[in-house]
Amino acid sequence: MMSNVVKRILIWFVLTMVLMNGCENQKKTKINDEYTRQIEKWRAERFNRLKSPDSWLSLAGLFWLEKGENTFGSDMDNDFVIEKKELPPRIGAFLLKDESVLFKSAQGVRVNHRDKIIEEIPMRHDAQGKPTVLKRGSLSWYVIKRGDKLGIRLKDSRHPRIQQLKQINAFPVDKNWKIKAVLEKYDKPKIMQIPTVLGTIEEQSSPGILVFEIDGTTYQLHPGGSDGDLFVIFGDLTNTHETYGGGRFLVIDKPDESGTTWIDFNKAYNPPCVFSPFATCPLPPEENQLKVRIVAGEKMIKDFGH
Repeated sequence: MMSNVVKRILIWFVLTMVLMNGCENQKKTKINDEYTRQIEKWRAERFNRLKSPDSWLSLAGLFWLEKGENTFGSDMDNDFVIEKKELPPRIGAFLLKDESVLFKSAQGVRVNHRDKIIEEIPMRHDAQGKPTVLKRGSLSWYVIKRGDKLGIRLKDSRHPRIQQLKQINAFPVDKNWKIKAVLEKYDKPKIMQIPTVLGTIEEQSSPGILVFEIDGTTYQLHPGGSDGDLFVIFGDLTNTHETYGGGRFLVIDKPDESGTTWIDFNKAYNPPCVFSPFATCPLPPEENQLKVRIVAGEKMIKDFGH
């Protein structure tokens, strides 16, 4: 029979193991709770940015310029019609010659550039750096270049979509979707071909290949970026069913000296095209189509803003 001393030792051992396991579980719970708070904070900040007057939700129009004069205003005889009763019948016109755009305001119509009223002004487009932004009331507009096309991007700081967005659905936070990865650098950056919703192709410089594992299977992503954080446009098997059919975006912390970083799919977010029909989003290149369900990050917002 077991002596009392041995029994006491066994009881002490069992209690010690229970206490140690309990402390370890509490530690893990505390770490996971802190991580969840960090992700929820990140999501709240993203939501607040989308609710700002100048966000993607404020997009109110996209008009592709033709050579010569392109008029715009509230009258139906304009080339670009803006359906707001409080606007003048004609606000002005854009004159396109080669790749140069000159804006001329209609007589008696106040249009501002940097808080100064202008009658005419050459407009820089976004591919040239900071574009020329013109304003009237809650409206603002500037020139964008996509492929060989120039267009006018219109924003409205009081657009109804800003108020209509109440939340962004997302998968539950799961720390298992924060995955260690290694960037295998190219000898020199390679140029990736990035398709867009417009049917055009954009070029993006990639420093290397991110290699990581999910449930024992190795996957790769081809990011853009250079010396800082990396940017990925990726697709996965949740697209069109649970998430946006055109993939999602993800910013990844700059790898350390050994090339190690973490891909946090809990921070995968929707591209602007989810929030407006007037966005011109890039799509995942073929090499970034993951043959796995990424059940983390933002979900699709069906029919919002379309």
